[in-house]
Amino acid sequence: MKILYTNFHYGDGGGHTTYIVSLARALHGRHSLHVAAPADSRLLRTVAAEGIATALPMAFGSGLPTLPQQLAEQRALRRLVRDEGIDLVHVNGARDHRFVMQGLFGMRRPPIVLTKHNSKPTNTLGNAFRARWATDRVIAVSAHTGRLLEQGPYRRCPIDVVRNGVDLAHYAPMPADTGQALRRQWTQDPQALVLVSNAGTDGYKGWIDLAQAIALLPNAVRPHVHMAVAGHLPSAQQREQVQALGEVAAQVHFTGLLTDTRPLIAAGDVGFVLSNDVETISFACREMMASGKPMLVSDFAGLPENIDQGVDGWVVPTRDVPAIAAQVQALYAQRQALPERGVAARRHALAEFGLQTFADATLASYEAALAAS
Repeated sequence: MKILYTNFHYGDGGGHTTYIVSLARALHGRHSLHVAAPADSRLLRTVAAEGIATALPMAFGSGLPTLPQQLAEQRALRRLVRDEGIDLVHVNGARDHRFVMQGLFGMRRPPIVLTKHNSKPTNTLGNAFRARWATDRVIAVSAHTGRLLEQGPYRRCPIDVVRNGVDLAHYAPMPADTGQALRRQWTQDPQALVLVSNAGTDGYKGWIDLAQAIALLPNAVRPHVHMAVAGHLPSAQQREQVQALGEVAAQVHFTGLLTDTRPLIAAGDVGFVLSNDVETISFACREMMASGKPMLVSDFAGLPENIDQGVDGWVVPTRDVPAIAAQVQALYAQRQALPERGVAARRHALAEFGLQTFADATLASYEAALAAS
């Protein structure tokens, strides 16, 4: 099968990049893969460096100032689809979806599969046009996302729920001392409870809610609880929010962007993803569980679908800081049992989060789209 992936995100690209790279790694060698993305994107750099797909630089611009470039890129897209005999196009965002619709308009086009990566509503005119003219099948990355799609114009399309997979060999429990050097930078308290996240520092990720929850803990517990977040260093405004917590600010740690987040994960006792917007299923949550960490998650979107409550993680109400504080206090009280919960998280990941499971389900969606075309 000849597959073209498109993604409009420049720079790091977050979960979109992880998603497409994961699929490309799983499918390359058995299928001919092409990836269209901005020239400066981590996605394009990665697939080119690893030789897992043919890279096509494409800015996916919008607006009149970039119209000549848009038209040139759409002609290039059209030539690629025609000359390479692309069997299927897999789009991953509104901008590249629109671009593909315009670029392939009027030609005999291959099936187009869309993955819905966020929790934004779809009841817009643009989505209605794309659902009608440029979508043959939709992949929802969580059951919650599937229900969201069924409430909008994409309900006319077949919808498959395919939850994201992670590399279980790469994200695996590490030796006990792997994260100790990093942990010692944060605390040398033998009674400490350390919560970590590789989900990033975007405001909607909810890490500030955890910091505020730590500030509410009883005096006997509060000094022993630390949190650490990997991602872009926080903005001045975010730092002000942390400093407003007084002494607790010294217990909130930022690592910056990490090329390898596994030592961060190993340094923690519990992982957390407390998103309150945009999120669907969270690669970060699944990476931390695969690494043997139990998870604290909000009840936003598909996050609760990752865990078995009380077995390998805990769900708290979104943005409910007192409820988060109560759960953190409970985790501190049971911190000796957390490694056992981490074993359960790894077991859950092995059963459901594997790349092969993810890739096979995605391929089944492709084959269904091709069969219907």
